[in-house]
Amino acid sequence: MSDHDDFAFDALPGLPERPPQGELILWQGRPDAWALARDAFKLRWFASYFAIIVLWRAGSAFADGGLSLALAMGLPYLVLGLLGLAVIFGLAWAQARATTYTLTTARVVLRIGAALPVTFNIPFAQVGTAALDLRRDGTGTIALDTTGETRISTVALWPHLRPGHWSRTQPALRAIPDAARTARMLADAAEARLTQPAVTRTPDLHPVAAE
Repeated sequence: MSDHDDFAFDALPGLPERPPQGELILWQGRPDAWALARDAFKLRWFASYFAIIVLWRAGSAFADGGLSLALAMGLPYLVLGLLGLAVIFGLAWAQARATTYTLTTARVVLRIGAALPVTFNIPFAQVGTAALDLRRDGTGTIALDTTGETRISTVALWPHLRPGHWSRTQPALRAIPDAARTARMLADAAEARLTQPAVTRTPDLHPVAAE
């Protein structure tokens, strides 16, 4: 697994350099902004929190002074809550727009980072297992459990990681549309790659003179 110079220009969208001879690009995609906001940025949790605050303030005001006071007290909190949700969604949208996931016949590439782009190359040989978290709307997250001693910083990878696995960070294609089809494509590509025979070249042997 390797990362890429943050300031280098991509040879192809989402890739730091052109794939070597024989390696083909099978799929490219990015997170769905709404799904990323929901799953990674916890938009629903924040919406519930703001709703409770608004109802609490408006309810208290209604008990003291009726509907007019309830509106006067609840409306400012409602506006602040909507602005907060807009900021959260904006962050998720920026992350989604700055991300390109690439699946080739040999590896998975994550081009991520809205402020400071970085690229992670994950060869199939370094992937132990892949897990799919599928949502009802068809979006989902494909997490990659990597092998070996390589460790990736959680801060550098977030939110493109499997949540809840902090002891060993698992890179993930997060909140992608049609995740089931992409997962099948990844499984087929990895299986085809890993079952190819490895060909090595041995040094030429010295000829043996006939007696």
